[in-house]
Amino acid sequence: MTEYGRGPGSEPWHPEDPLYGDGGWGGQQTHAGRQSPYDGQPQHYPQTPQHGDWSQEQQPGYEGQQHAYPDGSGGQQYDQRFPGQTQQQFQQGGWDATGTHGQVPYAADPGDPYGQQPVAYGGEQPDFYGTEDAYPPPEPPGRRRPEPEPEPEAAAGEEHLLPADDGEEDDEEHELQGRRERRGKGKKPVKSKKRRTGCACMVVVLVFGGGLAGVGYFGYQFYQNRFGAAPDFAGDGNGEQVTVEIPKGAGGWEIGQKLKDAGVVESAAAFVSALQANPDGKSLQDGVYTLEKQMSAASAVELMLSPKSRSNLIVAEGLRNTAVYALVDKRLGVKPGTTARVAKKEYKHLGLPAWATNHPNLKDPLEGFLYPSSYAVTKGQKPAAVLRKMVAQSTAEFKALGLENKAQELGLESPWQLLTVASLVQAEGTSHDDFRKMAEVVYNRLKVDNPQTYGRLEFDSTYNYVKNQSKLDLSIAELRRYGNPYNTYFSKGLPPGPIDNPGEEALRGALEPTHDGWYYFISMDGKTSKFTKTLADHEKLVNEWNAARNKN
Repeated sequence: MTEYGRGPGSEPWHPEDPLYGDGGWGGQQTHAGRQSPYDGQPQHYPQTPQHGDWSQEQQPGYEGQQHAYPDGSGGQQYDQRFPGQTQQQFQQGGWDATGTHGQVPYAADPGDPYGQQPVAYGGEQPDFYGTEDAYPPPEPPGRRRPEPEPEPEAAAGEEHLLPADDGEEDDEEHELQGRRERRGKGKKPVKSKKRRTGCACMVVVLVFGGGLAGVGYFGYQFYQNRFGAAPDFAGDGNGEQVTVEIPKGAGGWEIGQKLKDAGVVESAAAFVSALQANPDGKSLQDGVYTLEKQMSAASAVELMLSPKSRSNLIVAEGLRNTAVYALVDKRLGVKPGTTARVAKKEYKHLGLPAWATNHPNLKDPLEGFLYPSSYAVTKGQKPAAVLRKMVAQSTAEFKALGLENKAQELGLESPWQLLTVASLVQAEGTSHDDFRKMAEVVYNRLKVDNPQTYGRLEFDSTYNYVKNQSKLDLSIAELRRYGNPYNTYFSKGLPPGPIDNPGEEALRGALEPTHDGWYYFISMDGKTSKFTKTLADHEKLVNEWNAARNKN
């Protein structure tokens, strides 16, 4: 066997090795017996050239030395850093005794039958032939790189040895390019699509703009019909009277529609315009109005703002139920006593709250629940419907003022007693300024251990209520002889129930009494009251009042 580079630790090679044949060294043959220039030191196998070019990059495993390799033409190319070295000194890389190859593994070479096998880095290469004299084994799959490293650019003056080009690829490329050009001749450019898109957008804009114009036109027509000059009568009416009820909380449009339905105005829109134009239009209230047919909207608004057009039923503060029943009978055009009988028979079905029922010794279970206000009452209505409306109004006002929550804070048992106190305040007070002081008088006298009355109220108003009268000059002897639960001269504490229908100011006085120590009061002129804390001071005022009366 011919050996090359044989020395200590070197490995044998065979001339028929495909990597060391004629094509491996550019046609030069090796000679047997030639001594290795490395003096037996392990040599490294050079990288396989790619595309006929040899890399001059620094390779690991050479301890910083740069080796020059022959080019693919068979000529010799030497590294200038190693003068005097021959081609044979670099042809065969050495293998150590262990079979370890010292260089970076082969890159994939089309001429290498093992070129597609991956290479393992950094490990020792085993002897795949199992003998010491075996040829250097081919690179195992794990030693190959996945992809070859990019070639460095050729230096100036260097030639890359590439396979001869017979021009077939260029012809094929020109043929393909020609086919592409021929296929593209019949196609429209991309700009045509954009032009079509722009035209479509223009059409959409025109259609949309036309739609907006149409909507604007019809919207204008609707506005003119809705808010323009509305149909309206002329004058103050034709002399034919008509009664119209306006519900509570009704707005201008609803009122105008009711007037139109009754024939008073020609259109609701005209009434709304006239109501907004009148500076007092916001003060228009609910109720029953007596108007004329075919009135102009402006004249209808003006008449409704005048008190002479309103025909509501007015319940004044402090009125007893007997007086309210009489007013309802008159407004409804029914026989006197009709409403009183309905109230006595149906009071449980008129909407009283639970705390206002089942009280003994009551003269009228509805007393105190016909709230002072203005009510739309016209002929044709039923007495029960009118009473139910008044009870609902009272219940809503009591709830808003907090009667149910504040009774116990004032030392009372229930809202029913608080309503009774308010009715006494309403009956005995002569002005709204008196109500808080009058409420304190009631609370102080109700205390059974008070040193002035010892739990007796002794109000004339309670006696007058049970007698259904309004006298002021009553003798103490007469008052104390009449035994009735409502007579506070006879019985201690509050009467069985309210004695009238208190208004908001009297209710507030009962809820927020003064705390000045008042026990007595007297009205010197029938308009205002004077309050005192002791019986002696009270008697002085009584004597003054008697003296003034005797002079008259």
